[in-house]
This record gives sequence, C-alpha cells and structure tokens, in this order.
Amino acid sequence: MSKALDNLAGKTLFITGASRGIGKEIGLKAARDGANVVIAAKTTEPHPKLEGTIYSAAEEIEAAGGKALPLVVDVREEQLVAEAMQKAVDTFGGIDILVNNASAINLSNTLSVDMKRFDLMHQINFRGTFLCSKLAVPHLKNAENPHVLNLAPPLSTNPRWFAPHLAYSMAKFGMSFCVLGMAEEFSRDQIAFNALWPRTAIATAAVQNHLGGDITIKLSRLPTIMADAAYEIFKRPSGDCSGNFFIDDEVLAEAGVTDLRQYQVDQSLEANQLIPDFFID
Repeated sequence: MSKALDNLAGKTLFITGASRGIGKEIGLKAARDGANVVIAAKTTEPHPKLEGTIYSAAEEIEAAGGKALPLVVDVREEQLVAEAMQKAVDTFGGIDILVNNASAINLSNTLSVDMKRFDLMHQINFRGTFLCSKLAVPHLKNAENPHVLNLAPPLSTNPRWFAPHLAYSMAKFGMSFCVLGMAEEFSRDQIAFNALWPRTAIATAAVQNHLGGDITIKLSRLPTIMADAAYEIFKRPSGDCSGNFFIDDEVLAEAGVTDLRQYQVDQSLEANQLIPDFFID
C-alpha cells in the first residue's frame, strides 16, 4: 500500500514541456526537496517569444537543490519518448511521477482552424498524453507512490466550452478522458491518475502570446500556484488518490493555504478581478 509522503526527496519526476511555465515551476518545487527532474521538452535554443530552454531549466533545477536531466523530447515521437524514459530510469533508477504538461493551443473556431493546427493540438495534447502515460506505466509499476498528473480540465459537456474553439477543447478534454480511463484501468497497480486545472488564467507564455498579452498577464496568477498544488497531490497516497479532477485553489485550501494573494501577478487586485480560466463552470 502506498502512503503519504512528507516531501519528494529522491523522487524522480518526468515532466513534459518543462523548459518554461508551469512545467518548470513544478520541477523547481520538487527540486527544493532534492528530487530528480527530467526536463522532457523540445526547446534547445532560445526563442524570441519564449524564454527558457531545457538547459536553462536544468540549471535552475540544479540551483534549487535537485538533480536535472534535460532531454530533447517531442511527445509526438514514440521512439523519442521511450528512449527518454529509459534514460531517466538508467540515470535515476526509476520514474515516480509523470507530469503531462506539454500542450498546444489555438482558439480558432471550426471554420477558421486549419487542419495542420488541429492535428498539432491533438498530437501533443491528447495523443502525447496517452503515449507518455502508456510508456511510463511499466516504470511507474515499480515506484512506491506512483503518480501521473495531466494538466487538463474537469470533464464537462457544457456547449459553451466547445462551440467557440471545438478543436482545442476536444484536444484538452482528451487529456481529461485519459485520467478517467487510466485511473480505473490501473487502479490495481495503485498508480494515481489525476488532472489539475487552474481557477484563473496563469501567467505563462501561452497567455502572453495567445490570450491578451500584458493586460491578461496582470489579471492572472503565477505558475507557482499550480506547482504548489501539484506538490500537495504528489504527496498523497497514490492508492487513495486517483481519478480526481483537481482545481488548484481547492487543493491548496485542503492543505491549509488560505492566502492566495501571494500567487497574483498584481497583488493589489481582489480575487474576483482575476480572469477565470476556460472550462470552469
């Protein structure tokens, strides 16, 4: 039987898309306990609009007290993912936690979205999450408290979340369906499959570049709120914590964190002034 953890010291996290944003923050949070962090992402050279590479993220992980393994991984490529996971096992002795963070976003409506972008979102969000989870399970079966966390929304059939950007919504809810199915499929192995989603917009490059720029960033929370919430989930016994669709502030409330102003980009704002994220009814 799995049991609750005090910290993540010595645990190995395999995080997709961890060169920046929420993925990197989750890695940094675990690194402060002395965890091992596999940074599985594509960015090896600085991008004009996207700060951070797998190597700069690795430097931050190491500086925070963890051990880092930066690997060039495209979650659309099965062989690359398999080789990266084996490299993680060879380096750190196993994989304890998989974070399916890599994601692509395009909010075009049905008539506007081109099929190249449709395919990209489904290949990264839905297929990539399925593939990484599938390949991680054999390794997670050997872990003491194995967790898979998808950064995906609570399941919903409300048309308001589908009509404006159907292609994106299907890709994200595909990640949610992976939680629903795999939590049951691998329950006997006591591998926890959960989703985590933010209450508000989060100040990431995706928000900056696709959802309103500086104005939206000002009305958002920092990625650290998602990292802190993920950390609390990973400490829970995997056998008793699976199939959940968590919201970041609810997880922190259960952990006794009541002051969320610390997570705001602009701490002078009231909580009701922040922009709510998609998929929260």
